[in-house]
Amino acid sequence: MGFGVNVSRNMPISEEKKAKICYYVRMLLNNAKAHFNYEFLDKLTAGVELLGLEVKSLREKLGSLEGSYVIVRGNEAFMMNSYIPAYQPKNAPRGYDERRNRKLLLTKKELHDLSAAEAKKGLTIVPISVYNKGRKIKVEIAIARGKKKFDKRETIKKRETERDIRRELKGH
Repeated sequence: MGFGVNVSRNMPISEEKKAKICYYVRMLLNNAKAHFNYEFLDKLTAGVELLGLEVKSLREKLGSLEGSYVIVRGNEAFMMNSYIPAYQPKNAPRGYDERRNRKLLLTKKELHDLSAAEAKKGLTIVPISVYNKGRKIKVEIAIARGKKKFDKRETIKKRETERDIRRELKGH
């Protein structure tokens, strides 16, 4: 099967071999406000071009996606306004900008879809999360439509009723 694992038998597989078989995926950053402020229409996964000090910082779960968005210019996509601090601020290069534009690595078809969505009125592209996939750092982005105030109230009301129901079921 590639890793010297005999999958045909129903033998227990050690944790070490399981780690070799499947990718190691770990959530690094999450944009919780995006779920509240936007209705997601489509989701994509993109690679992101980072400096070494940014990768180390992300692996320590430092940074924020709040207020960040994605733009498409020419045949390239950029993640704007995302905050990723230097891993060791005293060793950071002079003039390092924590909110610099970071290039996203996408296929031509995905770039075309994103630019078409960006051109439509009322749609925006927001990063949802940053995660590890193996040794690579990936960004999950979504084509989204902004929620109106009454939609947000509806979301809050729905969340509170679900919480009350769980509380009642737990109490009995």
